Amino acid sequence: MAKQKTHKAFSSRVKVTGTGKILKRTAGQDHFNGRESGKTTRNKRADQTMSHAHRRAIKTLMPNHQ
Repeated sequence: MAKQKTHKAFSSRVKVTGTGKILKRTAGQDHFNGRESGKTTRNKRADQTMSHAHRRAIKTLMPNHQ
């Protein structure tokens, strides 16, 4: 059986914390942000934790980082 490889496109978009959480960038930051309220703009600056529902897909894409 061949070695499993890390999916580089996915791994460049996420960060694995020391406790094993997967952090991703908040969606919708690139354009059309002038219409957003200040509260929404500030909330978009923070990274988001990925849901545990995606655990199996993440393990497939990043087998060596769990």
